[in-house]
Amino acid sequence: MNKLELISALKKEADISKSEAAKIVQIFFDSMSDALIKAERIEIRGLCSFFVKNYKSYIGRNPKTGEKVLINPKKLPFFKCGKELRERVNKI
Repeated sequence: MNKLELISALKKEADISKSEAAKIVQIFFDSMSDALIKAERIEIRGLCSFFVKNYKSYIGRNPKTGEKVLINPKKLPFFKCGKELRERVNKI
């Protein structure tokens, strides 16, 4: 499912206009992005959680030349599946 399909599903299920559904989806994504930028954890019970992991600087290698390269510290968002979602996906 992509963003447009999500908007269409919300439009149909909530019986609202496409522009209203698009605005709701955009607000939801913007709120999640803002929370992750602030390094806040997002938890949607039964579905999933999102959090930011911090990585320290380290020495890596350029695969082409074998030359040592300093990798700068970074932050990456992570997704963790909730128990209920995992059970629903694995249900046969």
